[in-house]
Amino acid sequence: MTDRKQEQLDGCTADDPAGGPLTTDQGVEVDHTDDSLRAGERGPTLLEDFHFREKLTHFDHERIPERVVHARGAGAYGWFEPYASCAEFTQAAFLADPAERTPVFVRFSTVQGPKGSADTVRDVRGFAVKFYTAEGNYDLVGNNVPVFFVQDGIKFPDFVHALKPEPGTDIPTGASAHDTLWDFVSLQPETLHAVMWLMSDRAIPRSYRMMQGFGVHTFRFVDAEGRAMFVKFHWRPRLGVHSLVWDEAQECQGRDPDFHRRDLWEAIAGGEFPEWELGVQLVPEEDEFAFDFDLLDATKLIPEEQIPVRPIGRMVLDRNPENFFAETEQVAFHTANLVPGVDFTDDPLLQARNFSYLDTQLSRLGGPNFAQLPVNRPLTPVRTNQRDGHHQSQVHHGSNYTPNSLGGGCPATAGPRMHYPELVHGPKSRTRAASFADHHSQAALFWNSMADWERDHIVEAFRFELGKVNAVQIRTRTVSELAHVDLDLARRVARGVGVPEPADKETEFTAVSPALSIEALPGDGSVRTRKVAILARDGVDGRQLDVLREELTARGALVEVVAPEAGSVDTTDHAPRPVDRALPTVASVLYDAVLLPGGPVAVPDLVTDPDVVRFARDAYRHGKPLAALGSGVGVLAAVVPDTVRIATPADGPVSDQGVVSDTAAGPPRPEFIEAFTRALAAHRCPYRPPGRF
Repeated sequence: MTDRKQEQLDGCTADDPAGGPLTTDQGVEVDHTDDSLRAGERGPTLLEDFHFREKLTHFDHERIPERVVHARGAGAYGWFEPYASCAEFTQAAFLADPAERTPVFVRFSTVQGPKGSADTVRDVRGFAVKFYTAEGNYDLVGNNVPVFFVQDGIKFPDFVHALKPEPGTDIPTGASAHDTLWDFVSLQPETLHAVMWLMSDRAIPRSYRMMQGFGVHTFRFVDAEGRAMFVKFHWRPRLGVHSLVWDEAQECQGRDPDFHRRDLWEAIAGGEFPEWELGVQLVPEEDEFAFDFDLLDATKLIPEEQIPVRPIGRMVLDRNPENFFAETEQVAFHTANLVPGVDFTDDPLLQARNFSYLDTQLSRLGGPNFAQLPVNRPLTPVRTNQRDGHHQSQVHHGSNYTPNSLGGGCPATAGPRMHYPELVHGPKSRTRAASFADHHSQAALFWNSMADWERDHIVEAFRFELGKVNAVQIRTRTVSELAHVDLDLARRVARGVGVPEPADKETEFTAVSPALSIEALPGDGSVRTRKVAILARDGVDGRQLDVLREELTARGALVEVVAPEAGSVDTTDHAPRPVDRALPTVASVLYDAVLLPGGPVAVPDLVTDPDVVRFARDAYRHGKPLAALGSGVGVLAAVVPDTVRIATPADGPVSDQGVVSDTAAGPPRPEFIEAFTRALAAHRCPYRPPGRF
């Protein structure tokens, strides 16, 4: 089904390359494009070869400046629909009619690395949504964490300079584990809350389709009567929030640097359309000062236990871009692209973004006319007095000033738009409100709200990051700041990075917000789009292989048969089965679960196959579901410890800590399939004992 945005884009596509011969940019047909025009067969190239000059000149100018931050990303089109009218708190038309679907374009991204960096680095992810509404474009430009690193936009260049590769070496790429970032953090305690999120598993998502999105700032909704209330925006994925583990994320960077981009593209191309629910936290204007933090402070969140998230609609992404450069690379988001019913607050970081996002497009996209690019073009009519400039593609007519009489007064101004009439007063000063001074309580709230395994991963992340910092004083200062968050956290980190442990102090912060834990966001409980590797080899039980694929595919999982070589494997029924991937081209980290089918192959042959054992070993140590049937169970005995129960011939199917096994030959029993499906739906088992490595 096409939408209005797709219909608009269809009118901007290039001519069909199959519709005729090759031409120049001027439409002149080209009869030869393999050799330049020369004076003699071995002579110099002639300046008059206009086709050569045009081809090389265009090639030399194909690249545009990449984004300073959020350079690497992926995008998709889709639609948004509200569940019911939101007219009680906003006049925004796209939130008014549940029968009206608004086209959207969404871009996900990493922050630190350049366009050519890897997807699975530890980083905040951008989550930017462009709504092509009936009242013009609205951009909700957020991240996958609800807070930011600085409170005032004047510090944004300092933060980004510290985060980016160090200027002398341009190292590291796509990583925060270096001296300048942690020097800044240790001297700027307002960063601590966002740093806690960065050190958590939220910074290494399993998929763009499995991460939350947040508007970060406090905005305003304004209704048709001019009444306002504060609003925070939340996107929640239908599939739940799931992450990688750090070792897995690092290996993914080498095995498939495009892991997230490929995952999004393949899911949409396969008809598994990602979906998020949009929710809002609403705060009446009269309650602005009812919290122990400032609503205008972008380093703070509103705990959901205080203000629950109210679901108001859903977004589905159902179409991949036709051309990455034309659409994903040239899309231009801007926090100030608002529609009636949504308004700003005086958040000092938001105010800076309102300037910076427009300013950066002027250099990146070559001038002020970037809104005319197809991906940025609104669906509503555009009637402005803006004229000329680089890349002007409109042929304007009529007057270009207001007011005018020669043009019949057109374009006339619209009726009154309901801006919130905020009263602003106070002396000019470079000061920060005292209500912005608390930098530790919400960092502690996040830590206190984590499950034990999440805390362990945060400690390991701090140890990795600070372990890469050469300056001992920076490590020491950072640990001292962490002691203001939680003493146990600081001491555990100190022991890992070789600095003195902080002295005793009373625990200051005890508040907990269970909604902050990944465990609170399991999703719909399905196994849809989970990738399962079935390790097969010649002699595998063919019927067993067929049933495994059929049963798991019927539940929505993506099943791939992996074998030592591409092509097919011989089976017990002498009917070759196709191989989806050759073992040397993939690894356990690219899958959500690993399954070892049985057959007459002797157990020692499997156990001594280093590639098979490594595949199973990595799945186990990364907490992933690991299952085996028949002779495949022998591999489990070589991988998992004695504390994990494995099936014996006297047992039926056994499931323990995400390890599912059954020694029976033949098609898998229903109990085995159900146990494996439950383990797959749980994503991973974080509390496993160490394996036999």
